[in-house]
Amino acid sequence: MKVLVPVKRVVDFNVKIRVKSDGSGVDLANVKMSINPFDEIATEEAVRLKEAGLVEEIIAVSVGPAQAQDVLRHALAMGADRAILIKTDEAVEPLDVARLLKGVIEAEQPRLVLLGKQAIDDDCNQTGQMLSALLGWSQATFASHISLSGDKAEVTREVDGGLQVIEVTLPSIVTVDLRLNEPRYASLPSIMKAKKKPIEEKAPADYGVAIRPRLTVIATEEPAARKAGIKLSDIGELVGKLKTEAAVL
Repeated sequence: MKVLVPVKRVVDFNVKIRVKSDGSGVDLANVKMSINPFDEIATEEAVRLKEAGLVEEIIAVSVGPAQAQDVLRHALAMGADRAILIKTDEAVEPLDVARLLKGVIEAEQPRLVLLGKQAIDDDCNQTGQMLSALLGWSQATFASHISLSGDKAEVTREVDGGLQVIEVTLPSIVTVDLRLNEPRYASLPSIMKAKKKPIEEKAPADYGVAIRPRLTVIATEEPAARKAGIKLSDIGELVGKLKTEAAVL
C-alpha cells in the first residue's frame, strides 16, 4: 500500500510570535520554522504502519516556497521514502491545497492519506475534509488510533465527551490528533540518509491549479493582556468576592 503524507512548514511551536506594528499579520523575520506538529504525528503513524508491514511506500508532500524542503527532509529522516514539493511563493488557502493534493493523489494513486487535523498557524482544520469531498473518498477526522485490515481502516476518533470508533473503506483520508502517537527523534544516520532521498519539484500548474486567494486578512491583533491575580486571606473572603464582585453565588 502507498501512503501520502502532506506536511506544512509553520512557525515552530516554541516561538513566541509577534504581530507586525501595522497589524497586517505576524512578523516572520528570523523566526524558526518547523514541520506542523500534527503532520509530524501523521508521518510517524505512516512510518509505524510501514514498520508493521502494512505499507510499502510513504510519500511526503508539501506546498510552499523552496524553504519548505526542510520539512520534507524532516519527514524523509523520520522514514518517508520520497517527497514532492509543489513550489509556490504565494499564500495558499486550504481549498487550493486540497485541489493540489487531489492532483498528486490522482498521479500517485495512494490508498491512504494521513495528515494533521489542522495547522498550528491558521488553525483552519479544513484541508482533509475538503480533500475527501473533492475525491469522493471516505474520511475519518481527529484520529487517536488507526488499525488497517484488508480494504478497511478502523479509526478511533476523539469527540466531545469521549471516543468514537468508526470503520472506513479504503481509499480514505484520515486526519490525526495529538494522542495518536509520540513522533520519534530522527537519528543522525537517518538525517544523513534523508539528504540522498529524492525531492521532486512541481508547480501548481502541473496539476492544473491556479492559486486564487479567497480570504482577506483585515487585521491581526495581540490577545488582550490578562489582569494580575490577587491573593486572598481565607475562604470567607473568596466567598464574599464571589457574591459581591463576581455575582456568581
